[in-house]
Amino acid sequence: MFTSRFAALLLAGCSSAGLAQGAPPPVDAAPDIVVTGRGLRDQPGDRAFDVVEIDRARIRANASDRLESVLADVAGLQQFRRSDSRTANPTSQGITLRGIGGNASSRALLVLDGVPQVDPFGGWVAFPAYATDRLGRIRVTRGGGSGFYGPGALAGTVELESAAPDGLAPFVGGVAYGSHDAVDARGSAALVRPSGFATLSAAFARGDGFVPTVAESRGPIDRPAPYRQASGAIRGVLAVAPDIELQTSVAAFTDTRERGTPFTDNRSEGADASLRLVGRGRWGWSALAYVQTRAFASSFAAVNAARTAATQTLDQYNTPATGIGARLEVEPPLGERVQLRLGADLRDVTGRTQERYTFVAAAPTRRRVAGGENLTAGIFADGSVQLGAITLSLGGRVDRWRIADGFLRERPLAPGTALTDLAFPDREGTEATGRAGLAWQVARPLTLRTAAYTGWRLPTLNELYRPFRVGADATAANAALSPERLRGVEGGATLSLTPTTSIAATWFLNQLDDAVANVTAGRGPGTFPLVGFVAANGSYRVRRNLDAVRSQGFELDAAWRPGPVGVRASWSHVDPRVRASGAAVALDGLRPAQTPRDQVSATIDGRHRGFVASFTVRHVARQFEDDQNSRSLAPATTADAYLAIPVTAALSIEGRAENLFDERVEAGISGADIVERATPRTLWIGLRYRPRD
Repeated sequence: MFTSRFAALLLAGCSSAGLAQGAPPPVDAAPDIVVTGRGLRDQPGDRAFDVVEIDRARIRANASDRLESVLADVAGLQQFRRSDSRTANPTSQGITLRGIGGNASSRALLVLDGVPQVDPFGGWVAFPAYATDRLGRIRVTRGGGSGFYGPGALAGTVELESAAPDGLAPFVGGVAYGSHDAVDARGSAALVRPSGFATLSAAFARGDGFVPTVAESRGPIDRPAPYRQASGAIRGVLAVAPDIELQTSVAAFTDTRERGTPFTDNRSEGADASLRLVGRGRWGWSALAYVQTRAFASSFAAVNAARTAATQTLDQYNTPATGIGARLEVEPPLGERVQLRLGADLRDVTGRTQERYTFVAAAPTRRRVAGGENLTAGIFADGSVQLGAITLSLGGRVDRWRIADGFLRERPLAPGTALTDLAFPDREGTEATGRAGLAWQVARPLTLRTAAYTGWRLPTLNELYRPFRVGADATAANAALSPERLRGVEGGATLSLTPTTSIAATWFLNQLDDAVANVTAGRGPGTFPLVGFVAANGSYRVRRNLDAVRSQGFELDAAWRPGPVGVRASWSHVDPRVRASGAAVALDGLRPAQTPRDQVSATIDGRHRGFVASFTVRHVARQFEDDQNSRSLAPATTADAYLAIPVTAALSIEGRAENLFDERVEAGISGADIVERATPRTLWIGLRYRPRD
């Protein structure tokens, strides 16, 4: 407890004062209280898998100061589109790995302090909710299937950890001014005591934005895309016993963006709360409960061929969703060589989309409401055994899932009878998945590893029930989608020449069965089910389960830091192919949309007496914008730079440059061959107050 050490000393003092006939009996020293704010220890069996870590120093020295840019250090980890969270539609920001393709939903599992972070309705990631100052470590496991973190980790797991006490200062803050009249401000305060700590942080960003449409495609209707984003978080960690700590967290965010034409604004907001107890005694254990609330609104427009006028086509004025979950883990004491983790988890999400559509004379004439509930509950076991130079890892889980209460109702806004009133049948099933791995330290610098795994993901409420539009193109939801299932194998080697020098290479083969994709089913002009009218230059798509997406490739990661200067590089090469039949047979043998063959990231950085500098080069290869591989996005190579010059021991001047050479980064192509770009050159100058570690 807080007073355990004080009580022991007081007892010793009283005993000495009250004993005149001899020396007092010895008093056992109270056990040290070590508070970390983290969950259970890393699994030794993880060395059999392809794991990449990003430390706090790299998180700090980043040109954009945004989480998605930090994650780009891990080649192969990508969003559905190349735009970041200042201009992209939030629904395009699902994350994935290993070239298995993507859509709005993430195929990699993102967790923060053990809590799943993807949107309960859509599975995308609200990147503006995560100020990088709050993070202490990022750990990316490529592949691995649905391990002990739960379903959804088809392509891998991204673990975010809040800053630990040894990385906290009483106050850290900064403000920067950038291109396009942009402001970026953030600050955090921490109170650290031996028996606990508390943090309070806030972040704000705004900008007038740039014009997303490239110059040759623009018309009078195109304009800059402004954004305004804010987030805040309170976290407390308290030792409630010498080997038990209580971790609590409350966070909220708001995010408003426009897409560069009238009637394309969108808004996201949410709040999370979690409570976790972690025991670090002879039996390790963790008990977690959390709740997420989200709301999303988005408007869509059709733009005429001359790009002189925009007409609103869809108003998704509210998409509320809630996610609640719990998780229990236990590590029994089995000795130094054997580690076992047993547990169970539950996640329940509910949500609905509320829309106005079929606009006549600039006014909506119909209203649609659709939604439902998804439930997953699972039990799992994950263990490892160390046998000399060999580490064996074996894990499995069984999940029960349920898709329930699905509905679709469409009515005219004027008094009248319902146009559609559907109740979709409830569905349920059981999924058994597992993973196995082996790491063999052949010699002190060389470790060979191999692994096999399976995983699964339930379609999101967004994929099941929410239609959407991108320019003239419209995509319908599909309430009959089946879960996705993945099988994968990999093999690799890690060469650790020195404690600060390593090279890791991994070959993999993954097959995603029943992959959910947006499949072209028609072209405008015409009226289509669940989306309404599609113009002559637009495509009509439907979410469907493809037979499979098969992806093979390799990943190479290297790090070298002999002193204050270091280099790290990452390269991902994939060759994914679609296997399709029936209504999607035209896609057979093609590559998944938005999946480049190659991604490369390389950074050189230096730190000396408060001076910090880094230079990052990233390359992304050509990729297809659409499922039919008819429109391609050009390759792009960008450079970012960061420089911090100390003024005092705690105050620095910061300069940051994103896309330093103003490379054109194509992010999308609409039906009329209108090209959208990602962030152009963006320069920042600011002040940062941060006591040196």
